[in-house]
Amino acid sequence: MKVTFGSLVIIAGICGILSFAFLATSLGTDYWYIIKMNPVNTSDFEDMSSHSGLWTINEDMHSAIVVVLPLSLVLLLFGGICGLVSSLARSPVLLTSTASYFFICLLTLCGVSLYIIYSYQALVETERLVGPEGLAHVHTSFGWSLGMAWLSYGLELLTSVLLLVAA
Repeated sequence: MKVTFGSLVIIAGICGILSFAFLATSLGTDYWYIIKMNPVNTSDFEDMSSHSGLWTINEDMHSAIVVVLPLSLVLLLFGGICGLVSSLARSPVLLTSTASYFFICLLTLCGVSLYIIYSYQALVETERLVGPEGLAHVHTSFGWSLGMAWLSYGLELLTSVLLLVAA
């Protein structure tokens, strides 16, 4: 089975559009971090279960995350425009440049990694303040919004590889 230039470019375009959509969805939702309370006696405690997104906390590292991830979204849009122009021009140089742009555009990876580091540090600080017994009935996890950001990053890489093959 021979893969044509057109099919590679179309698949790369679809991957790029999905990457943009996943990152936009993850930025707009509040399920990055989930906290579930499991008190021994539910009548003694009110349910403090919650979830949070990028826009609810304002600290230094968190502020960097809030800048990096939307910037990555804008750069994805710019990369998509460059990919469209280079595929219409059928220029191997432009396609390789666009593929390299997607490949080295690591802002999504940096933003998601910073968020994970920030969340871990916040949990450690909370445990330091309330002690391990204070967190004994608390379960924390990352939510589906973070998963969507990871999918976006994977699709960025796939878009890059497909454009390189098309070039």
